Amino acid sequence: MRYARLGRTDLDVSVLALGCGNFGGIGSDPDLFGKGEDRDAAFALMDAAREQGVTLFDTANSYGGGRSEEMIGRWLDARPGARDEIVLTTKVRNRVGPGEGDEGLSARHIREQIEESLRRLGTDRVDLYLAHEPDPATPIDETLTAFDELIRAGKIRHAGLSNYSGAQLSDAVEVAGTVGLTPPANLQCGYSLLERGVAGDAFDACERYGVGFTAFSPLAGGWLTGKYRRGEAYPEGSRMTLRPGPYAQVATDATYAFIEVLEARAAERGVRLPALALAWVITNPAVSAAIVGPRVPEQLVRMCAALDVPLTPAERRELVEQPASLEKA
Repeated sequence: MRYARLGRTDLDVSVLALGCGNFGGIGSDPDLFGKGEDRDAAFALMDAAREQGVTLFDTANSYGGGRSEEMIGRWLDARPGARDEIVLTTKVRNRVGPGEGDEGLSARHIREQIEESLRRLGTDRVDLYLAHEPDPATPIDETLTAFDELIRAGKIRHAGLSNYSGAQLSDAVEVAGTVGLTPPANLQCGYSLLERGVAGDAFDACERYGVGFTAFSPLAGGWLTGKYRRGEAYPEGSRMTLRPGPYAQVATDATYAFIEVLEARAAERGVRLPALALAWVITNPAVSAAIVGPRVPEQLVRMCAALDVPLTPAERRELVEQPASLEKA
């Protein structure tokens, strides 16, 4: 495993992080609560991650309706010493109940939800607490003030943003500086060979303000594993059968053609497609870590092969230049 300093924080994180969004559900979708990995499967994944040197675990209060945090908490309790090894990330914002105030980034909601997360996780602090996505109904200074209070209280070590643009990150940092609050330390967004839009402004903003960037969905919801084939039905139990919405726009002829080219490039290097796709993400110096979501330990071990795939800047550019030619063909 390799490790990187997250922005200007004191956190050293593994460049591959364990995404726990499938523990007890499939993300935050209430219709899928109770699906995904059960306790034994989740424990096996966390054990495998620890064995591989993965130290960054990523979850959210809404994943599986709280089940993800609960499973992590039970695992930490059953593994003496693990809590001090793990950099624990959770998030707040998404709906967690039927009430009007059961979502958002208001100070009241944040204060309530950190207590619930700490209880489920069985810990006295969260290392990285993220706003899951913007909340137009709440001024950013209110959210940052609540995060600042939690940092001062020792309940969280650092705070950050998820699914924010570079412009929104810049605004948050500037507001924090003006009001005298702790600025965001992390930006977490989707980034992969199939989702490169974040590079437009987020990387510049992160570099300008010393904010660490973590990439979720570096395999584009499974598309960059090669399991989705042109003309074939999606595999049973895959993301495209359970929660296809976020990647519906990916299912194009150009994508299938691009994946076929990437598979050929991976074969030339003697590696599998997921390793090459992950290597493309983690060899970007702007990326601190990539959050992967294996379903079984064997998948995680194969993903770690990305650590042994060096890509120069020229090789990274070559991989992304191919789609443009395919789209023009």
